[in-house]
Amino acid sequence: MSGRVVLVTGASSGIGAATVRRLAAAGAHVLALSRDRGALERVTGDVPGVSVHPADVLDEPALRAVVQTAVDRYGRLDAVVHAAQVMAYGRIEDVPASTFERVVDTAIHGTANLARAVLPQLRAQGSGTFVIVNSLLGEIATPQMGAYDVGKWGQLGLARVLRLELRDCPGIHLCTVSPGAVNTPIYDQAANYAGRGGYPPPPVVSPERVAGAIVGVLDHPRRHVEVGPVNLLTRLGFVLAPGVYERIVGPMVDRFVFAGSPSEGNDGNVFAPAPQREEPHGRWTRWGRTTRR
Repeated sequence: MSGRVVLVTGASSGIGAATVRRLAAAGAHVLALSRDRGALERVTGDVPGVSVHPADVLDEPALRAVVQTAVDRYGRLDAVVHAAQVMAYGRIEDVPASTFERVVDTAIHGTANLARAVLPQLRAQGSGTFVIVNSLLGEIATPQMGAYDVGKWGQLGLARVLRLELRDCPGIHLCTVSPGAVNTPIYDQAANYAGRGGYPPPPVVSPERVAGAIVGVLDHPRRHVEVGPVNLLTRLGFVLAPGVYERIVGPMVDRFVFAGSPSEGNDGNVFAPAPQREEPHGRWTRWGRTTRR
């Protein structure tokens, strides 16, 4: 990765922040992008080789400006890692329409905006790697996480279309990385209309493990990579035994996901960043328990 120029979205917390640090440690020039400058500077600004660029993935002109900055500064853009996402808990009938739409828009339109901003540059170079961080929930369905599920299903479909549309440029690689539960702050930042706080279902992996998978596909591009010890089993149950899956998934979500304290309806960081909650890690153990109150 030494000397390569990489743009990372969602860089102020979790998977994005871990990826920034991993890339910088390997000698890459990293453009770290997220909505809040203060959070970006606090989480990644002290890392050598990293520059911070506050922008929302729903703001296409801002994304184009960051790409142009990379080209002006380094003469090229070698790779893009798209890790930005927001989340909402609650039944579809309970989540306000504007909140639902914003979660879905961030996943789908945010990805499309980024593609429109970066792919012309990658095509002009004839090379580059575009990594989209999707989710296990982009391949299965779960109750009370419908906005996130729909957004991630749509994002994965968009990624597959982009891969087809890039077949005329074999030097450009479109890769997807799908983690299961990860120890990031997204569960505490999520909009919540479910009545109780959300926890990541065990087993929970570290953001560094996902960052390692991302750097791996930057080095050796692959179409799709799963990160998580139960991803394959869960996907097989969803596809091969849908009746059984549908009977057990609701009680399991109630038992392992909504384990937090009672919560009043709120929009979390869906519409605006919550910089005080931006951190490289969440507060979760491998078994989905909280490490602090």
